[in-house]
Amino acid sequence: MITLNRRGFLVSGTALAGGVLVGSAIGFPGSAQADLPPLNDRLPENPLVITPTDRPGQQGGTWNHALVGGGSLSMLWRYQAYEPLYRYDPQWTSIIPNVAESYEVSDDSRVYTITLRRGHKWSDGEPYTTEDVRFWYEDIYRDPETPLPDLSYWSSGDTPATLEIIDEVTFRVTFAEPSGFFMQQLAWANQDHLTRTPAHYLKQFHIRYNENANELAQERGYQSWIALFQREHGLDQDNVHFQNSRRPTLNAWMFTSAPGEDTERAVAVRNPYYFKIDTEGTQLPYFDRILYQMVSDPEVLVLKALQGEVDMMDQYIGTPTNRPVLFDGRERGNYRFYTLRETAANAMVFMLNLNHNDATKNALFNNRDFREAMSISIDRQALIDAVFVGQGAPAQPSIVEGDPLYNERLAKQHTEYDPARANEILDTILPEKDSDGVRLDAEGRRLSIIFEIDQVRSTFIDMFELALPMMREIGIDAQFRSIDRSLWETRVRNGRDFDATAHQFGANSGIAAMLDARYFVPFNANAIYAPGWALYYSDPSHSNAIEPPEDVRAQQQLYKRLLATGDIDEQNAIMAEILENAADQFLVWGVTMPPDGFGIVRNTMVNTMDDMPNSFGWPTYSPTRPEQFFKE
Repeated sequence: MITLNRRGFLVSGTALAGGVLVGSAIGFPGSAQADLPPLNDRLPENPLVITPTDRPGQQGGTWNHALVGGGSLSMLWRYQAYEPLYRYDPQWTSIIPNVAESYEVSDDSRVYTITLRRGHKWSDGEPYTTEDVRFWYEDIYRDPETPLPDLSYWSSGDTPATLEIIDEVTFRVTFAEPSGFFMQQLAWANQDHLTRTPAHYLKQFHIRYNENANELAQERGYQSWIALFQREHGLDQDNVHFQNSRRPTLNAWMFTSAPGEDTERAVAVRNPYYFKIDTEGTQLPYFDRILYQMVSDPEVLVLKALQGEVDMMDQYIGTPTNRPVLFDGRERGNYRFYTLRETAANAMVFMLNLNHNDATKNALFNNRDFREAMSISIDRQALIDAVFVGQGAPAQPSIVEGDPLYNERLAKQHTEYDPARANEILDTILPEKDSDGVRLDAEGRRLSIIFEIDQVRSTFIDMFELALPMMREIGIDAQFRSIDRSLWETRVRNGRDFDATAHQFGANSGIAAMLDARYFVPFNANAIYAPGWALYYSDPSHSNAIEPPEDVRAQQQLYKRLLATGDIDEQNAIMAEILENAADQFLVWGVTMPPDGFGIVRNTMVNTMDDMPNSFGWPTYSPTRPEQFFKE
């Protein structure tokens, strides 16, 4: 559970004590060091002091890394881009100061006063101040010409919070109604925009600050300033945000060659104005640069790991089927294992598109009995035995057993393998079949359901190979299509014409489940099964929003009540009600609670952790502070 007592968030020794000698200038790539101001002039007045996990290190060297496929740059939140105002601590027990020096919250959880670090600078040396905060709020978030989706945590009672700039380092956010999770929401991966929009750089693309912004956009091939401006800030899509080496950053490393600017690799070098130092006064990060190899698929990544070409990795390769191969290759690859404590709501979640543009499929997929039949057509134990080597037990997306919020009905309903009962249900919904035994929909068409999945999810592919024949046994022409992640983002996450998909993540316990309740209530873009309903949650007036059924609307309002309160007992009571409603609605279905995972790390890497949560909200492994990693 995340502690709500602010005193618990403060870190001992986070201020640089007077008289402490801050470390000397460091070796930047090329001749950049000679052109830099002295280190004391590059750091804020109160830099953040990091106590290394094992011991202080030395600057230098390259972190050898990799990115898989062409379209999943969201992985960079896990590696180098997690720098919100407040961040989660390495154990995921509280939030701690980061870009912000401190904050205060009113007793009614309505008013948040946040203080930045005086003298903090962007990677190009320009000041980071409340002007950057104001610019984001007024010229992006509240500008009707440049709207952003999925920012419901900036509202309460459907009313956006107001912003008051007090001075160059202090600002105040005021909600119309209580917003008890606001700081925890900002600490969630990819949710704090206030540290990612350098006003001095982005103003040149905004018509309010540059009357020639349209001409500039047209010179670069865009129809208007809005398209170029959104491309430059990239807050709408991760793949766009990270394909920009020109935009200044507060991150520990800055891209000199961003993903997409080179097809074979991406390179990020040390930010000379980074705001953190170690306990000996040495500016972080330790590594001079990160070198990302752009690899085509997980199999290539496994080979590179076995050959010792990747210093640390868990995503895509830490699968049960890869474990024996990677275990046997430890000596040759010179790496060791670390444990990932799984926090996801399920190992794989089947999702029909409940907002399908095809009216007939839309109506069918919104029939709860149909979803029940689909669920009980799956022999989960067979999938668990084959794909997870017997680790796990049949379960729906839910809360882990033993957590105070555990709901047995939500976790266990419709997990039995009962194809006879599935056929019985479907005979009442879709009684007609063609000569091949495939059921016909209300228009007389063969019922084909194509699950479109991200091709790098190898365990998903393995499970679908087993699950599809089971679905065909109940008269459904079930198929799957594995596609490149960038195409998946376009067709599935941002589309309405797909039939179905599968994903994982979410959260299975405590406050994490409250903040990432994607499978229990459609409230953001991660509710891929109902994108229109999710958009309605944050912006009912949006042209693409779809008003949900009454029970889903009630669930969304209940979720807003949950996020409003700062009272822990009330949070737990409301969340228990949400989970009970989710069991009634049964919007998605799963396979099993995921077993703990693993990753590999080179034996020469220092200050990494041997055991950590596996999550996207706590973006594994970024809260363990990669800026203090180094090699012996």
